[in-house]
Amino acid sequence: MEEFQRANVHMKDPARVEELVTELIKGGKENLQIVSDFDKTMTRHMYNGQRVPSCHGVLDNSKVLPESYREEALKLRDKYYPIEMSPVIGPDEKYKSMITWWTTAHDLLLECDLSQEKIADIVRNSKLQLRDGVNRTLELLHANDVPLLIFSAGVGDILKEAIVQKAHMYSNIHVISNFMDFNSEGKLVGFRGDLIHTFNKHEVAVHHPEIFERNKSRRNIILLGDTMGDLTMIDGMPYRENVLTIGFLNHNVQENLQLYKDKYDVVLEDEGSFDLMNSILQKIL
Repeated sequence: MEEFQRANVHMKDPARVEELVTELIKGGKENLQIVSDFDKTMTRHMYNGQRVPSCHGVLDNSKVLPESYREEALKLRDKYYPIEMSPVIGPDEKYKSMITWWTTAHDLLLECDLSQEKIADIVRNSKLQLRDGVNRTLELLHANDVPLLIFSAGVGDILKEAIVQKAHMYSNIHVISNFMDFNSEGKLVGFRGDLIHTFNKHEVAVHHPEIFERNKSRRNIILLGDTMGDLTMIDGMPYRENVLTIGFLNHNVQENLQLYKDKYDVVLEDEGSFDLMNSILQKIL
């Protein structure tokens, strides 16, 4: 496939990648499932020279929320985002920092009197952008009845609304994320379930056996992510056989390239599209 020949596509072991893709093609759509992160994976990292917001960033930048919230949320981002992306800070420190960041950010939101009915407008007026080709991916997966699990440390309500507005929330899509909890009056009162941050997806994964059990016959997996933590999204899947991992390297490219090549089968450097993913899918489906 010509997409593999592009200068920004990196592979530590091209022969192994070819072998995996061959096995995925042999297995066909009946044995396939997709597991993907959302922020900076299905969404762009940059667009027209500006950084595209994450799901939390959509809220942080929204003028629907009080200016005092935006100021504090951006302070948190400025403090903790470099820690999340740092190539030198260890996993334990990152893990603790992400808990503090996510918990504090969610507590700030609870002070904003946010109503459920405002979510659609917040997303509509945001600068969140799906990567080129994501719509095609969703169409292909739905048309061929291939399940897609989106596993996100973002805000599930923002994520789902973004897909509704910018693509289509098909019946084969399941989302695990941080979902808001609204009371009977539609006011935000908390978040449901376990906190999901960048580096604890392996812990959360094992708490959703019903999803993995439903798709246990689908032992071929394509995993898409942009962090080391995303590689743990399938830790709760004991039935996997052939797993192709595709990593989007958006930050500190030179410092992180070798690490990403060591951990992901395919690394896409500063890639704005899902072209390679769609090429693989078209071969399988």
